Amino acid sequence: MKKEFYIKNMVCDRCKMVVQQIAEGVQATTEELQLGKVVLNIPQNFDEKKFSKALQKNGFELMQHPEIQLTEAIKVELIHLIENNNSEENSSSYLANRLHKDYSLLSKTFKKIEGQTIEKFFIKLKIEKVKEFIQMNKLSFSEIAYQLNYNSINHLSNQFKNLTGMTMSEYKNSQDWNRIPLDKIV
Repeated sequence: MKKEFYIKNMVCDRCKMVVQQIAEGVQATTEELQLGKVVLNIPQNFDEKKFSKALQKNGFELMQHPEIQLTEAIKVELIHLIENNNSEENSSSYLANRLHKDYSLLSKTFKKIEGQTIEKFFIKLKIEKVKEFIQMNKLSFSEIAYQLNYNSINHLSNQFKNLTGMTMSEYKNSQDWNRIPLDKIV
């Protein structure tokens, strides 16, 4: 029998590998695996509580409520938007198109579940990506701004300083790269 599970904090390819290993550990086979969701072919004696506990042990969580699932889908899409950088549309249009829902519904649901706006969350994600780019030391600050669809380096610089308390140059020179994992951004 096939069953869909929505999983919180599943934000990277390594997460997908861990979830697949957990599924195999409870004798389920993976039919489909994507960020935030897994479809399993489960045996008759499948123990969902055991699966849930194994997920929790590895920093994941089964999501039951539709609003929580939608919020997690928003997070996954925003991470895709930053990682793939292939969209010229703004984040609100992107989310509405990808999730086939009105942006006002997405925004209200996200704010209710996370206690912050989608925009603030997206800025935090982008600043973590900026930190990653700075660590890699392959792009100039202007190129980083361009990669993340900022209109100007000044706009990026102001957001970076407001969130981190230091300029991008200070961050680069400090070598104290305290990055936040994407699944821990709240």
